[in-house]
Amino acid sequence: MTINENYAFAKKEYERWEINVEEALQKLENIPISVHCWQGDDISGFEVNKSELSGGIDVTGNYPGKARTPEELRMDLDKALSLIPGKHRVNLHAIYAETNGEVVDRDKLEPKHFANWVEWAKKIGIGLDFNPTLFSHEKAEDGLTLSHPNPEIRKFWIDHCIASRKIGEYFGRELGTPCLTNIWIPDGYKDTPSDRLTPRKRLKESLDEIFAVEIDKAYHIDAVESKLFGIGSESYVVGSHEFYFGYALQSDVLCLLDTGHFHPTETVSNKIPTMLIFEDKLALHVSRPVRWDSDHVVTFDDELREIALEIVRNDALDKVMIGLDFFDASINRVAAWTIGTRNMIKSLLYALLTPTDYLKNLQEEENFTERLALMEEFKTYPFGAIWDYYCAKMNVPAKETWLENVKTYEAEVQSKRI
Repeated sequence: MTINENYAFAKKEYERWEINVEEALQKLENIPISVHCWQGDDISGFEVNKSELSGGIDVTGNYPGKARTPEELRMDLDKALSLIPGKHRVNLHAIYAETNGEVVDRDKLEPKHFANWVEWAKKIGIGLDFNPTLFSHEKAEDGLTLSHPNPEIRKFWIDHCIASRKIGEYFGRELGTPCLTNIWIPDGYKDTPSDRLTPRKRLKESLDEIFAVEIDKAYHIDAVESKLFGIGSESYVVGSHEFYFGYALQSDVLCLLDTGHFHPTETVSNKIPTMLIFEDKLALHVSRPVRWDSDHVVTFDDELREIALEIVRNDALDKVMIGLDFFDASINRVAAWTIGTRNMIKSLLYALLTPTDYLKNLQEEENFTERLALMEEFKTYPFGAIWDYYCAKMNVPAKETWLENVKTYEAEVQSKRI
């Protein structure tokens, strides 16, 4: 059977449950995923005075062909985006500035250092998101930044975050779509601290100073990202979930949830409906934590589907900003982007093709037998046929045929990077 024939059959199966498949595909087409640039070069960046990767972050593997220049990174992103259905975004870190060989420290970064990224984004019609980079720097060698006891070091990182917010505002103004600028810091202690409160007070004071600088909210959205654990901060992280959720509620910024930043038995899918009661919007960094925050390529697993289900069943497609955050140097990097992003989109389609209202009513009626039975049966409905049709409709390869594109690109482009 052809893709269209498979689609027609699958569509009838879903329509038996009053699921409007065409409407689901239209919704899916309008959900942007923010694709992280740092998968393409192993979080190396383009600083002239480049530092070793630090801050509890590690990238393993040495697969050949990683991007070495801004031009190569944008070329690789172009290839990945051509294999991913829909119109999406790209998420940058401050270390991806282009300074034309000039040493520009992070507190002195300006919009002009990202002009090439904006020109590229305009050309392909996408939005950009941003992150200050508070790791891999001599002023973060002891693992402390915005909570540092030294006021001069704190001031450096405060200024860097303010500069980053202005860059984010520039992205939003130039591209006509608000930029999400997210602050994550590595701050914490390897061993049991003797004072948990004081570093958190300093962090709050630093954030207050950063957000006191007025930025046009029509072009820019602020977010703060929590973490439980890091290499070098195994016992205590200053920016905990409790800290940042409280700060977000108090300070009118978004709370960003990274799926790798919690206890192994915690799930972000369970947090989404709780936080939506108190917050109008949330942000996500979707990863796959095999062991803690190991940032593996996103797969179509149970938790990814549950995240998508919580977003869809709670009518939160316009309330949850979805970004990705993984970095695997053991496989082809363009393939990693393609696999992870396509899986995020697949999970949203899976959720859109679930009879959520019917299942909600079963729960309200305490009909738990039928609820469980149907939730299990829908796992094997002909979802794949709808996905293949969507890919074809969006002019990207269906099924595994995208992999041939990556193999050709690797042979013709990436393999020549020596």
